[in-house]
Amino acid sequence: MKKTTLVIGASTNPSRYSFLAINRLREHGHPVFAMGLKTGKVGDVDIFTEHKFLSDIHTVTLYVGPSHQENIRDYVISLEPKRVIFNPGTEDLLFQSMLKNAGIPFEEACTLVMLGTGQY
Repeated sequence: MKKTTLVIGASTNPSRYSFLAINRLREHGHPVFAMGLKTGKVGDVDIFTEHKFLSDIHTVTLYVGPSHQENIRDYVISLEPKRVIFNPGTEDLLFQSMLKNAGIPFEEACTLVMLGTGQY
């Protein structure tokens, strides 16, 4: 099953995990949207900087630390994703509580590991 994914914290820097995740998600055939601090492109995926209206998002995977999540919490909840993945270093108890109250499941996991082990 293909899972439309929004990568938040996207970067054009090949050494960043978000860059690797975008490429790996595309290799697995998942449709990907990417949001970051700067516009750019990773493979065939454009990075946008504003809160775009997106529909049918299955997964939001986070690559931004808790101190930079305040301005995305309401946006992510408004997308009504099927799940949110908090990659290592992005765990945020307040955001997780907000997701729980909105009925949106979340996981503290690594998107790259999940893809590599078939758990995505």
